[in-house]
Amino acid sequence: MGQAVVDEAPLTVGALAAHLAAGCKPTSEFRIGAEHEKFPFRLGSDAPIPYDGPDGIFALLTGLERFGWEEVREGETLIGLHRGGANVSLEPGGQFELSGAPLETVHDIHEETVQHLAEVKVVGQELGLGFLGLGFTPVWRREDVPVMPKGRYKIMRAYMPKVGKLGLDMMFRTCTVQVNLDFASEADMVLKFRASLALQPIVTALFANSPFIEGRPSGFLSSRANVWTDTDPHRTGLLDFVFQDGFGFEAYARWAIDVPMYFAKREGRYVDLAGRSFRKFMAGELDELPGDRATMKDWSDHITTMFPEVRLKTYLEMRGADCGPLPMLSALPALWAGVFYDDAALAAAWDLCKGWTSEDRHRLRADAARTGLKGQVAGRPIRAVAQDLLAIAREGLRRRARSREGLMDETSYLAPLDEIAESGHTLADRLLELYHGAWRGEVRNAYDEMAF
Repeated sequence: MGQAVVDEAPLTVGALAAHLAAGCKPTSEFRIGAEHEKFPFRLGSDAPIPYDGPDGIFALLTGLERFGWEEVREGETLIGLHRGGANVSLEPGGQFELSGAPLETVHDIHEETVQHLAEVKVVGQELGLGFLGLGFTPVWRREDVPVMPKGRYKIMRAYMPKVGKLGLDMMFRTCTVQVNLDFASEADMVLKFRASLALQPIVTALFANSPFIEGRPSGFLSSRANVWTDTDPHRTGLLDFVFQDGFGFEAYARWAIDVPMYFAKREGRYVDLAGRSFRKFMAGELDELPGDRATMKDWSDHITTMFPEVRLKTYLEMRGADCGPLPMLSALPALWAGVFYDDAALAAAWDLCKGWTSEDRHRLRADAARTGLKGQVAGRPIRAVAQDLLAIAREGLRRRARSREGLMDETSYLAPLDEIAESGHTLADRLLELYHGAWRGEVRNAYDEMAF
């Protein structure tokens, strides 16, 4: 097994960096890709959904095929769907994810998301399923959540407890919304990476929407964000080296090479390489695959197992937000497109945070997960920085001037974030008010309040 790659030229750091650099494109070709996850649950009992059965995840996937989705299989197992440039996929605990197509405007993103939610609701109602938009499951215990039949998840499930206390919670009990955006050059990538990585906790605070764990307040407004503070430190976090002189594609590649592996795919199956060195794999020195050297496909797979707050592939992924209701799913791409796709906005966003120290950034990350907009960073209220960031994004979207009938431009999608920043009350704060008030301490009301 694997002998076909022995005669290929070994990968070099330069080749790996060039793979990342291949994402550079002219600004006229910039696109926006949105992703969001949600928890399917059983209507009536609020229970999690297994893969098998007449009303399980498999039935949900096959039910969506009537809308033109085509099957994605791992061996004989149905693990997702694709249509055009979009994909529907399964996270480890059955979280149902839309990975949208690369689209030109936030209007397009919003329409794609609305269509997807309408389709899953049609099939979900037939199967007795609802879909919950929170960043962390509010009631289920870890052991209650079924495991989806994907090879990589079996490997990750065994490895996660060795490298952090909360990695399994990340896998089985969290949901996020993220946006993927382009860069024009290495210098453009570096500026975008630094600004977004520093400001990611501000976005975490604005989107905080997971204050409960197992039926009680967790002590965090974003329990999802807190999970990432104790999930395999080798591949997560705020990546201080991004802010060092000389950072670029090669520096990222050098870091990623030394992040321990999860797997390699050979002959259609996953080979468990958890904890092994990709650097040794490049040299053909892994005992599990003797003489078999890593290919560019292995590199492409490996970089998907990095989980920093901003991830570099051939584009940049913003990974710091809890899932929430539909307006929030459109607000995230609007916020980051407004910052990233206007040079003046990007420069202004970097001005907001370029003076922060590593200690400032790490303290902000912890505070955002616990208290949302209530803390401070570098002597300024987080809420004030959030308001500044939204103002910068709004001006960037205005200058983009991507209008749609009935809308002046894309700035309207920032409205829910404006309300949160102005009031200082996140979605999580409002859920806690309900918990201590009208809900009378019954968290299961969240399945009604926060269902799509």
